[in-house]
Amino acid sequence: MTTEDRPRGPEHPTGLGQPPRNRRELLRKLVWVGVWLVFMSSPVHDLAAGHHTPSGTAAGWLGLAVFAGVYLLLVFRNMGQPMRRPLVAGLIVVLCLLAVALCLTFGAAWLGLFCYVSVACGAALPLRAAYWAVPATGVVMMLVGLATDVAQARNLVLVVVLIGFAMTGVVQLIRTTVELREARATVAHLAANEERLRLARDLHDLLGHSLSLITLKSELAGRMLPGHPDKAAQQVADIEQVSRQALVDVREAVTGYRRPRLSAELAGAQVALTAAGVSAELPAEPDLAGAGEDGEAALAWALREAVTNVVRHSGARRCVVQLLHRQTLDGPMLELSVEDDGSGGSGAPGNGLTGLTERLEKAGGMLEAGRGRRGFRLVARVPLTP
Repeated sequence: MTTEDRPRGPEHPTGLGQPPRNRRELLRKLVWVGVWLVFMSSPVHDLAAGHHTPSGTAAGWLGLAVFAGVYLLLVFRNMGQPMRRPLVAGLIVVLCLLAVALCLTFGAAWLGLFCYVSVACGAALPLRAAYWAVPATGVVMMLVGLATDVAQARNLVLVVVLIGFAMTGVVQLIRTTVELREARATVAHLAANEERLRLARDLHDLLGHSLSLITLKSELAGRMLPGHPDKAAQQVADIEQVSRQALVDVREAVTGYRRPRLSAELAGAQVALTAAGVSAELPAEPDLAGAGEDGEAALAWALREAVTNVVRHSGARRCVVQLLHRQTLDGPMLELSVEDDGSGGSGAPGNGLTGLTERLEKAGGMLEAGRGRRGFRLVARVPLTP
């Protein structure tokens, strides 16, 4: 199915552990990280209340802006493109010193800045270092609280420690997601290499004997040609017969390679939809009794094209794949339906739909595509034989 079949839907959000690929994704990630700046409302309210001199207020705004900039650099930039560890450690020290200086200068209302120091430690430091840095941040805040407001520092210390350790969990989730993505790519690469090796082995088994026999008979015919042309002609006839049989064997092998299996396509669809962030519901063990090889191949092609369209163009969040046996006026049918909650489409017969229709018609089936209850729905049917 191509972009002619359905309009392009909204892009999927950037996945965990992936750097932004365009300005929209950059803005989305910046908003996700920056939304936590709402906890700076207490320092902002303190500055806006006018309790400080004009020069002190200006210095406070400047200090708060520098603090927020260092925090965003640590948390946002380091997630997309990790910085060197000495630089990360230096920026965290700067962030902590800023928090201490601002709290001692402007009072207990600024103790909440240590929450951001703890988050930066959990997000940017290695896991082992973060396990020490997060509690240390709580200790520093308590020491600062002795000079400002012990009660408020005591109320915040649990939040500071918990939010830092929670951030280490988020970082581990991101790292695991990246590793899984890389593992999937490696598995796909290994599977492709294994398929190439299998193809090479099969071609060697199919053609090795035939080509050796053709070479042998060609040499024999060449030696017989001057003195025994009738025997040479027999050898040439044998060569023709062997070459024709080799051609038949190769065609059968290629046809087998090109015929997809529905079970393999279902497994591939699960991986593709999950990787694209689409919630997938697929049958675990498809019942293909009576479908035949041609019918199964046609349904497998339909599933591949439909899932490709869902991943690339629909903007869907949920996709349901069903495989049902139905009794129709034309006889028993095996029905494959793929329905998503994406942007939908007109179902106009573009190149993708036309190609699927032709494949299904060759197998005696039919194709329906258009709006469903949730979004776009594609239904492919092939006849069942006893």
